[in-house]
Amino acid sequence: MILPTLIKPFSTNGNPMDTFDAYFPYTEYRPGQRHMLEVSAQCAREGGITMIDAPTGSGKSSVIASLLAERKGRKVVIAVRTVSQLTTFIRELELVRTKKPQLKAVYLVGKGSMCPLGGEGDVYRRCEGVKAFSNSLMRDRAERGALIPGKDPFIVQQVRRMDKEHPLLCPYYINSKMFVQAETVGVKMVPSTMLRTKAERVIANPVPPGELGEFCGEICPYELMMHAARNTDVVILNYHHLFNRDIREQLYANLGVEPQDILLLIDEAHNCGDVITSIESVTLEERDLDQASRELSGMRKHRKGADAVQHVLPRLTEFIRGLGISGEVEDWFDPSIFDRMIVRESLYKNMDEIVDDLIGLAEIIREKNLKAGEYRETAIERVTEFLLRLSQSATDPAYLTIYRKDPEGVTLEVRNIDPAVPLQEICTAHACSILISGTLSPVDSFARFYFGDTRVKTLAIPNVFPKENRLICCAKDITTAFSMRQNKENTARIREYITAFCALKGNRAIYFPSYQILETYASLTVPHLRGRMAFIEPRDAADAGAALSTFLSLPLRGESGILFAVSGGKWSEGLDYRGEMLNGAMVIGLPLAPFNRVRKMMIEYFRHKFGPEGEFLCYTLPAINRSLQALGRVLRTPEDRGVLVLGEKRFLEKRVHNALPAWIQEEMIACDTARFQELVSRWKS
Repeated sequence: MILPTLIKPFSTNGNPMDTFDAYFPYTEYRPGQRHMLEVSAQCAREGGITMIDAPTGSGKSSVIASLLAERKGRKVVIAVRTVSQLTTFIRELELVRTKKPQLKAVYLVGKGSMCPLGGEGDVYRRCEGVKAFSNSLMRDRAERGALIPGKDPFIVQQVRRMDKEHPLLCPYYINSKMFVQAETVGVKMVPSTMLRTKAERVIANPVPPGELGEFCGEICPYELMMHAARNTDVVILNYHHLFNRDIREQLYANLGVEPQDILLLIDEAHNCGDVITSIESVTLEERDLDQASRELSGMRKHRKGADAVQHVLPRLTEFIRGLGISGEVEDWFDPSIFDRMIVRESLYKNMDEIVDDLIGLAEIIREKNLKAGEYRETAIERVTEFLLRLSQSATDPAYLTIYRKDPEGVTLEVRNIDPAVPLQEICTAHACSILISGTLSPVDSFARFYFGDTRVKTLAIPNVFPKENRLICCAKDITTAFSMRQNKENTARIREYITAFCALKGNRAIYFPSYQILETYASLTVPHLRGRMAFIEPRDAADAGAALSTFLSLPLRGESGILFAVSGGKWSEGLDYRGEMLNGAMVIGLPLAPFNRVRKMMIEYFRHKFGPEGEFLCYTLPAINRSLQALGRVLRTPEDRGVLVLGEKRFLEKRVHNALPAWIQEEMIACDTARFQELVSRWKS
């Protein structure tokens, strides 16, 4: 086992320097960790983009030490995807504070998690609406002498009288503000004394996200954390704060900073692509059109354009229903045919005229709803956004026009397939950008996919966990390739692998490329499991949490079970199965997305962009990453032991094999069913 490196503080020309050693909160470095921090410090010092593939246990969260050492008055922003990742960095920064007590840090999670105000509709829109009404009322009362709005009897009375389901005022926001005399004339709004006091307390003693609401009491948690963030060295925020352009620009304006004054760290960076493409995509359903028609019905006599748009909506409905007769579950639709069908027999010459009228009508309905305390996104807004993105797809090949069918009907989608442009814009705008993950393998391929020809420095850290604690196998005689799914011998061998794997003691997880394949092999193997509980991942997310909790609790009761799940699904990413919670994982098949016309068009786009490498980057690389994410649930600490199985012969093909992390390539044993049964029979859990 490789020994950790002891800390050796260094200096230049004999003069002590405030290097990252001064911010590193541990007594020793793990193998490769110091080099990782040196590379990160260089990026912070010189600018640019760095991508780091650092497996679990390599101490990648300590990259923050490098950014703090090179901060030079700039703000450090850490973007995370989940609350568990947020907690990791809160804990890391608390350790840093044992060496640097003056360090100040806070977090900002989404308003949906922080807002204590009730009511229906979009939380961001609700916040915007109630703040506007509250500001107007508070300023009016302040000009009459009520400088503490939260104690003004008139405002208190208005709050008590309002409809809690359709609020027009926010008492939490009101309690967060006060007024003072302006330097010239009149009054100006400032944070309340209570908010400033609590902001100082939350900086001095960080409050966990789950306890923030109770800590804030009568003041707005978001206003509190935003005020605190203006005066801190580090801000931890969720992905949407960073990747949603509107939210990011408003956030930075509130913080009083520009991107070039920020050192950016993005955690779990393998998720960046999916999050960005989701934000950049928009959908439309028939029920949206029905609702839009109802919204317009009361405007036809009074608003120019309402009647003309009303006559267009049935054409949209007709187009959607026409796609319903298709035999494809997902396919491309031609935007030019869509355009002609919608404009034909309408009062418009082209789609731009329709969009112009929709924009005006959407704004009128939005303002009307805000005044009534209605904060849902209107259907007219959704139709408008969809048609705007549809127009964009005509000139931007990074957007595809898709339709999807399910039991509830047909959904139209303008889908973004390339996250590179938004991600490049974000990362190049900041003083430096460091992207880290435990599954960015191969890191050079991710750099190419995310940043194209932009200069990016990459680093891959070796696995530091003891080799003797893991067994890694790859089946060379089974596959879930479509051409072999009906092959009886192949099916029988897959069942043998699963049966042998399930015979091992402890909790085990088996991941499949799709729900259909999962259900096929669960039906073949579950009836033969003896003394083991089987947990099959439900398609409905609402039923997934309770079943997973039961599975993870089994070892505490001296029991064990088998988890049947989907690669890339609800039970394969972002979960920390430490200790005895999971003793082994098997990935059956290479979890490629269904190969249909949409996938072919996507591949052609990336081939045009990257040449022959394009297909691997957009199609094969995500499948490999889903597999690694599933296997990564097992070995979370140096003491964990487990069996990792790649149940698919395509992992032995050169291009796929070379994309696996170096430690898996070196340790992986290629085997047939007999050899696999022999290996697992000798493994001691």
